Amino acid sequence: MYRKRNEDVVNELGSNVQSGLSSQEVEIRREKYGKNALEEHKKETLLVKFLKSFADVLIIILLVAAVISLIVDPHEWVDSLVIFIVVMLNAILGVVQESKAEKSLEALKKMSSPECKVIRNGVTDKIPSEDLVVGDIILIEAGDFIPADARLIDAVNLQVDESALTGESVPVTKMTDVIDGDAAALGDRKNMVFSSTFVTNGRGKAVVTDTGMKTEIGKIAGMLGAQKAEPTPLQNKLDQVGKVIGIISIFICVVVFALDYFALGAELIESFKLAVSLAVAAIPEGLATVVTIVLAIGVRKMVAENAIVKKLPAVETLGCTSIVCSDKTGTLTQNKMTVLEIYDNGKLKLLSDITEENHQLINYFSICCDAKIEMVDGVEKRIGDPTETALVELNNKYGSDVSWAERVGEIPFDSDRKLMTVVIKKDGKFISITKGAPDVLLKRLSKSSKVEGVNEAIENMSSRALRVLALGIKVFDKMPEVTLDLEQDVEFLGLVGMIDPPRPEVLEAIKVAKHAGVRTIMITGDNIITATAIANELGIMGEGQRAVSSDELDSMSDEELRNRIEEFSVYARVAPKDKVRIVEAWQSKGKVVAMTGDGVNDSPALKKADIGCAMGITGTDVSKEAADMILTDDNFTTIIKAVKQGRGIYANIRKCVKYLLSSNIGEVLVILLAELIAALNILPLHVPLAGIHLLWINLVTDSLPAFGLGMEKPEDSVMFEKPRPKDENFFAQKLGLHIGLEGVVVGALTLTSYIVGFQLYGHAVASTMAFVTLAFTQLFHSYNVKSEKSVFTKQAFNNRFLNLAFIVGAIMQLAVVYIPGLNTIFQSVMLSLPQIAIAIGSAFAIVIVMEIYKLIVRLIYKNK
Repeated sequence: MYRKRNEDVVNELGSNVQSGLSSQEVEIRREKYGKNALEEHKKETLLVKFLKSFADVLIIILLVAAVISLIVDPHEWVDSLVIFIVVMLNAILGVVQESKAEKSLEALKKMSSPECKVIRNGVTDKIPSEDLVVGDIILIEAGDFIPADARLIDAVNLQVDESALTGESVPVTKMTDVIDGDAAALGDRKNMVFSSTFVTNGRGKAVVTDTGMKTEIGKIAGMLGAQKAEPTPLQNKLDQVGKVIGIISIFICVVVFALDYFALGAELIESFKLAVSLAVAAIPEGLATVVTIVLAIGVRKMVAENAIVKKLPAVETLGCTSIVCSDKTGTLTQNKMTVLEIYDNGKLKLLSDITEENHQLINYFSICCDAKIEMVDGVEKRIGDPTETALVELNNKYGSDVSWAERVGEIPFDSDRKLMTVVIKKDGKFISITKGAPDVLLKRLSKSSKVEGVNEAIENMSSRALRVLALGIKVFDKMPEVTLDLEQDVEFLGLVGMIDPPRPEVLEAIKVAKHAGVRTIMITGDNIITATAIANELGIMGEGQRAVSSDELDSMSDEELRNRIEEFSVYARVAPKDKVRIVEAWQSKGKVVAMTGDGVNDSPALKKADIGCAMGITGTDVSKEAADMILTDDNFTTIIKAVKQGRGIYANIRKCVKYLLSSNIGEVLVILLAELIAALNILPLHVPLAGIHLLWINLVTDSLPAFGLGMEKPEDSVMFEKPRPKDENFFAQKLGLHIGLEGVVVGALTLTSYIVGFQLYGHAVASTMAFVTLAFTQLFHSYNVKSEKSVFTKQAFNNRFLNLAFIVGAIMQLAVVYIPGLNTIFQSVMLSLPQIAIAIGSAFAIVIVMEIYKLIVRLIYKNK
């Protein structure tokens, strides 16, 4: 449409510039084109989310074991019921948390559809923007959002901020002329306006050419459907843990079944029940629930830190982020042009050096503007071009009142002239004030103008990526004729230099990120000079790194970009497809990539990235839909806080897995070794632990301290560690070895307690002693797992949740032994003082063993 004359476009669309469309025609077109709204991503129903919670190896094995146990012996239904309850609880927790996140996101959306002005049936009316159809004639002015893609029919000083679509922070001056060329870029289609952009200056009339998903914003939204959501690293690692445990548990069940049935001659059903008990022992029933709750706690902490996480595992994924691809405008910068320096009376001055002698220059710059800054209900509202609002703000803060200025004539800004002129009346004189591009204005100065040092000042400011404006005046005794001659032979008055400044907190956030091994990459629609200057100021550009433009990027193949990706820290003038390529190139290097942004143009990359972080205030609905996390304060530092939180959560999850699996290994070893001892005729031992014992340990005395471990605060030291590799095994850094060794200790102490009890008091007492020993071993062991430091320090007991879990766990364990009725259900007997002393004493031995082990490790590390 931009290649056609506007009257031809109106005729082609069957509309009328004066009267617009008729009501009948609107209804016909609404049936044909549908609503002017983006298609929402189809959300999963609660039932689907609930059912997907069961798609886990451990859950499936556990459910199969419960069903088989129920079929083999329907009378012993308690174990199966407990398993079903735990599985259901875990599923419900996950669904509830996701639903909460979705509700939080809904709250961020606008309460009502924005309205627009349209001509219909010859009358101008206001309607919801979603009711627009192709062919509608719309009226737009400063402050309005553009409701659909449209071809301009009329434009008066019209400027549009298209940063949400193109990433370019400087408004685009619009016109109605035909644009030649078959493939003009969006930013060059100056006779078109696009949905979700907004008018900063002037007014216009346009005919709607596309609505809904056919608009440019709609096309980008449609690209999101092609992006496949990848599982997070935590999901992959927990799947890995589940598969390992699943394979091991099945193998052990088969071995024990064969040993019991063939070697010991037990009955088939009894051997089968024993194998099922072992499956229960091998699988940490509380693991999924503990991980879900630990992540949910992390999510709640993130809400307090101004971030809404849409899916639980996304919190942890941020913890292993190594690359943050950040949009510049509004994310690293304030998205608000700000004057930094002025040049007046031959001197370049910072704002802090401004004096009264500079008021005239600042006043005149402010007067030669169409923008204004108002307070509406206590909130500052800026109307007009950001460049001009910056000049108004400069005068409000450092100038003087200009309400006396009576504008009696004007020549509007024109992108070809690059100048704007106003005429004011002052003290009986008439003054024309001209502002604009320095290279244009300096060619129009009077011979009496003092220009010595001006070019040097312009070069100085331009080299630091400041946008420079010049100002000149002419004084008349009587009202001059308002023609372009006013812009000739002007007297030079001064310059201002402005920029979209970085957010003040971002510099420190990027420093923290560097310490944490996280590299920040700037991606922007701005020019390469401005982008480089901001990047250098923020410390983004490192040694040997450079900026690259979209044109240079387009000339590279995907393979070349992958090979050179580490060379670039800044990408300028980029398009949406460039952002996706950049993310993919980093991911090909095995990096975990986070992408921040607020515009529609960021959305495909937000979804492609491992973690998409959208802005909650300035972000579009499309970007929020594509993201994994919403930053409700639009603050870059929130991402770094999330990285720290994520690393802490991952460390806590590893502690939980280490703690729970060591217990499960201990349980399996107790039963397996007891069977071997009996098979070898060393001692006529029975099965030391009943199925209900194993479920109780796994669900209560194990899970409570695990929750406490999950509440550990992230240590500051986590931000001085390098990010974990994306493909790092969950059991890396000898975690698997530690789990195995600690499991052996747990098993050995429990079996020792059982054998002592069996020899002295018989199987019933021995089984209860083993039950108590296993429970208290885990309670004591939680403090060993909490920290690599000794438990005999003040820091060992600074987690009140863990302390409470220990006390509650101990009380509950003693309750199922000593309360009549409960001990019948749990197949335990009341222990005498010597018996309970042996059981708890055996359990405390794990603290002594682990203290010796930690001491040895510290000595080895010290020697290295």
